[in-house]
Amino acid sequence: MDTFFSALLCIFAGGVVPFSLTGNVKVMKFLVIFLMGCGCVLGLYSTLNRFFLPEAVTAVWPLPHILVLALKVDLLSACFLLPIFIISGLAVLYSYHYLDHKQSGRRIATHYFFYALLVVAMALVACADNIPTFALAWELMSLASFFLVIFDFEKSTVRKAGYLYFIFAQAGAMFIFGSFAVVYSSTGSLDFISFASVPVTIKALIFTLAFIGFGSKAGIVPLHVWLPYAHPAAPSHVSAVMSGVMIKMGIYGILRMYMLLQPPGYYCAELVITVGAITGVLGVVYALGQHNLKQLLAYHSVENIGIILLGLGLGMLGVAIDNQPMAILGFAGGLLHVLNHALFKSLLFMGAGAVQQSTGTLAIEQLGGLMKRMRICGVTFLIGSLAICGLPPFNGFISEFLIYRSGFYGVTGTSEPFLFVVLAILSLAIIGGLAIACFTKVLGVVFLGEPRSAGAAKALPAGASMQTVMIILALICTFTGLVPQLVMPLVLPVALFLLPHQALSYDVPMNVMVNHLSFAALGFSLFVGLIIVLRKILTRGEASSSTTWGCGFSQPSSRMQYSGSSFAASLLAFYKPFVQVHEKKTTIHGFFPKTAHYYSQVHDGSEVGLQWGLVRPLLSLTAKLRWLQHGHTQIYIGYLFFTVCGLLLWVVLR
Repeated sequence: MDTFFSALLCIFAGGVVPFSLTGNVKVMKFLVIFLMGCGCVLGLYSTLNRFFLPEAVTAVWPLPHILVLALKVDLLSACFLLPIFIISGLAVLYSYHYLDHKQSGRRIATHYFFYALLVVAMALVACADNIPTFALAWELMSLASFFLVIFDFEKSTVRKAGYLYFIFAQAGAMFIFGSFAVVYSSTGSLDFISFASVPVTIKALIFTLAFIGFGSKAGIVPLHVWLPYAHPAAPSHVSAVMSGVMIKMGIYGILRMYMLLQPPGYYCAELVITVGAITGVLGVVYALGQHNLKQLLAYHSVENIGIILLGLGLGMLGVAIDNQPMAILGFAGGLLHVLNHALFKSLLFMGAGAVQQSTGTLAIEQLGGLMKRMRICGVTFLIGSLAICGLPPFNGFISEFLIYRSGFYGVTGTSEPFLFVVLAILSLAIIGGLAIACFTKVLGVVFLGEPRSAGAAKALPAGASMQTVMIILALICTFTGLVPQLVMPLVLPVALFLLPHQALSYDVPMNVMVNHLSFAALGFSLFVGLIIVLRKILTRGEASSSTTWGCGFSQPSSRMQYSGSSFAASLLAFYKPFVQVHEKKTTIHGFFPKTAHYYSQVHDGSEVGLQWGLVRPLLSLTAKLRWLQHGHTQIYIGYLFFTVCGLLLWVVLR
């Protein structure tokens, strides 16, 4: 535990020291990267040790007459600490060239302070062992991430995104603390260990409240509305940490509550699978209609949260029907996808940041031809895209395959909740197909073809630190897909740990399955590589380069290329009952038509529903109560006096 605390102290020091170096930004950045990098390496070393020790490590600090702070690092904590330290360390290295010198030294120092605070808070959330510690760390995490989102606070859109995120963060926290209040009223204890003594009759209520609260942080539909606003507003390395790591704290909370409560029956599993299916499918459908690259990636975070929930839901269902192979594969697939998503989604957000910095825009329709001008960014973004689509031989394929296999174990067995297993399998198939279509659109419009704007035509490669981090993440995504045997020992023990009796063995041929996947991935890679080499050898001296065929036009321009809107239009039309597409266009008529234009925007149904069903009625009600806000201090004091008297009277007469 000493190494773990040293890591957190080192990371926090990396956020405090910059305030003394605001006059020299380069030295400040170097020192921040050194301190936080050392802290993340120490934290990663301490976390990996947890997988080889039989017992959890605890630490307790009693504060007399106030509260008791308690931390415990067990296997579940270690599983979520891995992406925290890996992605946070790489993201701070990425920030060296991403944060240019146009910003003042004091603002950059403040940014690093809240960044360090966020990393420390996330680590404490994953290790909290009682309600007060968890609540403090959770609120610290939300507060730090809010200030990171509003880094460019001069822009009204950034401030709006920050306020929206803060509202959803606090609303979700109220549900979480509500579930804790129900537990405390039943047990009279603030320790997590007391959750086991909660009466069975209220376990479903507690889990539902916690699921809503943690789901808001994770970005489940319809509580994901903040996500497409906050991620584009934040700096790209912050977007990578928030999407790759921070929203997983919601998944961690759901799993921790499930493990503490061990609710009987099918309810929790069916809830998680249903919400996961809706979240995954709608997330990728909404992503198809986006024109902003980071907003598109934000909706894919929603999609992947749905995939994770499908895996965990199948694991819970396997526990409920006493199907051990189904439970282990479901938990293992969901947990592995937590790590995989942290890797490839961070890579994609960093690629988007490089594109934005080089071209000055995130508008997909204004980009194009970047593969020639930003080769490293384009290749690494391609690897991240293949990984997020669940295609071999990359890491996303392994975790999704395990989830599929878990579902097939449920289908072949004599299980009662057969429909939910089928729902999970079909949803995963639909999500995968739509994800491939979406990233085909992104790669084709952003990186291929001809530039659609002056910024895209003049794009330059990203800074050295940015390219280095993207290469590292791309290599990890590839290597873990080719050799999954290296990461399976990190998730299998956690999957066993989540079973009711924490099984020490399993009867699933996991090692054989993973070895077969590895051999198949390696064979596929060698086959593709052989084809590429043979093509170059056989066509040497014969192939010639020329412009792409332009349908008979001698000088094709970028206006003749597919746009993102036209590519996705037919797919979105199929989902019109669930997706509102607003179009503005002028028709072409006559022999000499005037300039035509077309614009489409996808409206998030959840956002529209919350506006009409909650926000507008609430604003209407508060407008009618405006007379209470009259500006007279004496009357305000009277409000407080009579409220306190009423509460005291209620306590006395109760």
